Amino acid sequence: MRKPRVLFPYTEAGLGHIMPMNAIAEKFEALYGDRVECVRSSFFQEGNKEELIEFENRLCSTVVKANKSPSFGFFMTFNMDFWGIRLSSWATMKFLKLGANKLGFEHMEELKPDLVVSTHWATNYYAEHMENKPLTAMYCPDADINPLFSYPCDLAMVSMEPGYEHARKRFGKRFNDENLKCVPYLIREEAFSVSTDKRALRRKFGFNEDKFTVILAEGGYGVGTMAQICEKVIERDLPVTLVPVCGKNEELYRELLTWKVSGKTEFRPIGFTDQMLELLSASDLFCGKSGANVIAEACFFGLPQIITHYATNIEKSIGAYYIENVGSAMKIFNPEKVVDKLEEILQDPAVLNPYRAAALAQKKNYGAEACARYIFDLLCTRFPELKEGEKKVNS
Repeated sequence: MRKPRVLFPYTEAGLGHIMPMNAIAEKFEALYGDRVECVRSSFFQEGNKEELIEFENRLCSTVVKANKSPSFGFFMTFNMDFWGIRLSSWATMKFLKLGANKLGFEHMEELKPDLVVSTHWATNYYAEHMENKPLTAMYCPDADINPLFSYPCDLAMVSMEPGYEHARKRFGKRFNDENLKCVPYLIREEAFSVSTDKRALRRKFGFNEDKFTVILAEGGYGVGTMAQICEKVIERDLPVTLVPVCGKNEELYRELLTWKVSGKTEFRPIGFTDQMLELLSASDLFCGKSGANVIAEACFFGLPQIITHYATNIEKSIGAYYIENVGSAMKIFNPEKVVDKLEEILQDPAVLNPYRAAALAQKKNYGAEACARYIFDLLCTRFPELKEGEKKVNS
């Protein structure tokens, strides 16, 4: 008998959709890869289909535009709410890039999945409309389930309790105890093995071991107030190590490398990196926008967060979660006031103690195993022999 085929299709629309997919794919493969065929798919890029590539590019450019112009981002998310689930989804898929919709359906059919696991609403939309519909599971990395993520699927998952409760109230006819689950945040498995020895990590990166270290990030595309904050810290010559992570914003990275910095401030710009987890663990404070993934990772390593930017209502709800529910973050949008707060922290480091304690208290709410097991249980509804196999393994 063939193994059931579980598809993990990647979508780039900010790294907040890619990192959780890495986490769930790794854990699911580790737990069930001997009984299930796991397929990781660069869905929009493979096959070199121009319309699908352009569709994903437009998803990315929409994220960048929202970060450059928050009014656009808030208007975009307002429209999703205003037009509702089905119309918003249909219009986006149909018109964001003409021709991509048909090719997306065709490619999903070509992959022949029995179950599709999505961390972005677009691949779930394709799967839900297949002629022989597979099982569908979707993880929302945000604090709230917005209309595009509330599109029908067999299993929806979210990590933040207020988002779970709000979804049950707002979309009561859509969600119930069986098809909506609150799970720990899908952080990458490697996070659990990253060193927490800040001095050793700073030596590894060539940072001053003894200086207060601030990591700044504005999501994968590096668009926000990061450069302004760095400039003001350098002007005041504060005794800190500044680590602005520019992501895919090569122009900003090249510009920061030209800055001549002397005095007490150590300035260490970073471009796109696969060492973000270690950089966070090496730091004392996070400054940046409230993207789902980077805030969650900062919190995992016990970093207090200064949220400097919201691009959309989605990011506003994420920020509110860490400020009001977790207690690990503060919101300061004015770059001058961000640096004022940093000076206050340097004079009295105990200011950060409650934020740090709140962040560390969240560590138990991370990991992909619960999510993987819910997805496997869903697969067993169509392939019950898998459940029997699991019983034999456990016994």
